[in-house]
Amino acid sequence: MSNAIMPIYAPAPVSPVRGEGAWLIESDGTRWLDCIGGVATTALGHCHPALVGALTDQAAQLWHVSNALRIPGQQALAAKLTAACFADVAFFCNSGTEAVEAAIKTARRYHSTRGAPERIDVIGFHGSFHGRTYAAINAAGNAAYLEGLGPALPGYLHLAIDDHDGLAAAAARGTTAAVIVEPVQGEGGARALVDADLVRIRRVCDANGILLIHDEVQSGMGRTGRLFAHQWVEGASPDIMAIAKALGGGFPVGACLATHAAASGMTVAAHGSTFGGNPLAMAVAGAAFDVISDPETLAHARAVAIRLRDGLGDLVGDVVTEVRGKGLLIGLKLAPNNRAFIAAARDHHLLLSGCGDNCARILPPLTLGFDEADIIVDRVAATIACHAFAEAA
Repeated sequence: MSNAIMPIYAPAPVSPVRGEGAWLIESDGTRWLDCIGGVATTALGHCHPALVGALTDQAAQLWHVSNALRIPGQQALAAKLTAACFADVAFFCNSGTEAVEAAIKTARRYHSTRGAPERIDVIGFHGSFHGRTYAAINAAGNAAYLEGLGPALPGYLHLAIDDHDGLAAAAARGTTAAVIVEPVQGEGGARALVDADLVRIRRVCDANGILLIHDEVQSGMGRTGRLFAHQWVEGASPDIMAIAKALGGGFPVGACLATHAAASGMTVAAHGSTFGGNPLAMAVAGAAFDVISDPETLAHARAVAIRLRDGLGDLVGDVVTEVRGKGLLIGLKLAPNNRAFIAAARDHHLLLSGCGDNCARILPPLTLGFDEADIIVDRVAATIACHAFAEAA
């Protein structure tokens, strides 16, 4: 039978049919330790009972009505999210890239409704990733994602994170609307921004009357051991934030959060979504929020991250040259090709994700056991020790 799927992906030769916590199981019983996690999405592991229960209960009641009607679950989840961070209001969508799209629109409309429609420029940073919609790939500025899609959109500028003078000059221009930044870059190489840079960016925005957007699609919802990564840094809170991935624990849902002031331009008909905030998504995301935001869950995530990172740190040498990231968003900077390393790890039934700067990412669930953290370290060590990499080193 011919393959009827558009050939966009190059999936690994693994075909799971069910999951249990940090493990994926194929039809023949083969078990894989999953450190891809749906790319930082299944933050509570596979088939967490609270999420299964919420989805099952809601599925028997109501799936979809669209935003032409009130959806009580939206108000409930919005209240939980805004009470837990800087924000006052939420817009619900289906993915991280849609959340970024909403954030950019929110920022530009903020200035337009204040009499400055010329303020459209969005400043981003090298190594960033904000999703695959056209605005999102332009915000990140990765040439590979723009190839073959026509000219780059106007209104986007990209700087090195340590280009202090460049940021100050760009922010001072009368056409700048916002700065967008990931507190921890995921796709770009699992780089955690230093606290001083996050604070500096916040101050530059304040000094120039522009809005700060945080993309916490990957770093948010407990991934770093706090509910949101920027909450590790005093004085770095954004005006607008895009979240998704772990927000639904595997069910497609995203959100754009903002202060009342930043969202002042988002009036009736300024934006919308057919499926965003549907009853199924709100039920599952509400249950996921309750578990992830529990202090015990976050404390465990911090503790198991220390155990895992310490073990991986002991493996640094000729093959793994650096352990990057924050919390359970971990990057292994590699000397050999990262795709070859990831393929070799599968020989040890360990599933890793690739990312930029020749890194392999480790993205286990926040509920990972300490014994499972040790198994990850053992399997990474076995991958390093395999003949091909021993020769390469």
